[in-house]
Amino acid sequence: MIRKYVTLAQMSMQNSIAYRSSFIINIVGSLLLLVSMMYLWKAIYAERIEVGGFTWEAMKAYLLITFISNSVLSFTSEGRIAGKIRDGSVSLDLLKPLDFQKARFAETLGTSLFEGTVTILLTISVLAFFSGVQMPVGFIAWLLFAVSLLAALLVKFGVVYLAGLCCFWTDSFYGISLARAAITNLLSGALAPLAFFPDWLKSLCLLLPFQGIVHIPASIYLGQASSWEALRMVAVQLVWGVVLWLLGKLLWSIAVKKVTIHGG
Repeated sequence: MIRKYVTLAQMSMQNSIAYRSSFIINIVGSLLLLVSMMYLWKAIYAERIEVGGFTWEAMKAYLLITFISNSVLSFTSEGRIAGKIRDGSVSLDLLKPLDFQKARFAETLGTSLFEGTVTILLTISVLAFFSGVQMPVGFIAWLLFAVSLLAALLVKFGVVYLAGLCCFWTDSFYGISLARAAITNLLSGALAPLAFFPDWLKSLCLLLPFQGIVHIPASIYLGQASSWEALRMVAVQLVWGVVLWLLGKLLWSIAVKKVTIHGG
């Protein structure tokens, strides 16, 4: 059974390599946004040593983590889920001996392998251009950050999957995608670190799953949490990943009742 999902992941990665124009356009757009944000924050730090508890070296690292998080699971994966619902091909998935949610996650992992590799190479290029970026200290810190980044992928997939299933009730996936991205970027800390938020908004963000996408990996990377606190943060990510997965299964069981298949 697992072999079927591995095959799906491999096919998804091959498709990403074969049809890479869309990904290249998206990644170039994200890279330009990253560079713009770098220069914007550089201007803010021009006469300051620290802003909101972040040095310029820490802020550069934070922006890179945001770039990695947003690029590893891109619009390609999100559009694939909604596309199956909008064009009706989801009805064919109902006939296959595969779980729809697991199949989409396998495809997402396959795509992320290719996109993640390109993203890391681009990140290294940015690091070479913007010197003085803060790095984790020690093997344990790197390991916890890597695990946190993988958990962030699980959390983001859960959010994206739920948003994609909303297409059962509306024809406008573009609107859903924009709303999902706006909410995710704000509440995850992608637009600005949660430390910059008012206390009430920061407290709200720390109660929601979105923190697991950017805030937690960045906090671990920057050493803002001890090893035990980092483990607790990763546990929070995994718990939210499971909760979002179960919510996805529940919403699927409700949404699939809206599918009507005509013919034999």
